[in-house]
Amino acid sequence: MEAHHVEHRDVTGGGARAAVFGASDGLLTNVALILGVLGASHAGHTVLLTGIAGLVAGAFSMGIGEYVSMRAQRELLERELDVERTEIRHRPEAETLELQQLYEQRGVPSDLAAAVAGYLMRDPDVALRIHAQEELGVAPEATGSPVQAALASFALFSLGAAVPLVPWIFTQGTLATGLSIGLAGLAALGLGGALGALSARPVVSSALRQLALAALAAAVTFGIGHLVGATVT
Repeated sequence: MEAHHVEHRDVTGGGARAAVFGASDGLLTNVALILGVLGASHAGHTVLLTGIAGLVAGAFSMGIGEYVSMRAQRELLERELDVERTEIRHRPEAETLELQQLYEQRGVPSDLAAAVAGYLMRDPDVALRIHAQEELGVAPEATGSPVQAALASFALFSLGAAVPLVPWIFTQGTLATGLSIGLAGLAALGLGGALGALSARPVVSSALRQLALAALAAAVTFGIGHLVGATVT
């Protein structure tokens, strides 16, 4: 019987996560911001400038924030890997016993656990990989890419934020409002459906959930903007 191997996508690098959250945040943030300002003021140029400012500020905030957080996480993991590498080099017996005990806790018989641990510890690179996966839950080469995560977050936030903003570049008033809401709704449905498909979840329910969240954010900010605008006026 031949071994059956299933290829899995790399979901540990940080780029996919940042892209998903970037697109969703960009869409939700800017449609809420645009409609919030629209509720307070119907001046088309004000809405346009606010949307552009929201896109630029949000994209840089998301990108830089993602870079900083991923960089800190990576440095912490690399520090722990260095500690583990030093322990394997200078205290191999203790690390072998530690690995043996980990397998025993998972139900492996003591003799077999000792044999497997001893075999794996013969190669320092293999030993580091096993200890990192067992103790830290990460492979040494899969600590994530801060640059990849930052670029993905920046680009996808910008793309999501641009969707409700585009109509205001070409038109104003009721037409721009309707197009902005319609495009944002379609984008929310598409994003939710894509997330459902990628994660093997029901596509329709994922799409409707994303649409409901976008509608809630837009309605609340529009209402607040309308109240603030009426009060200021």
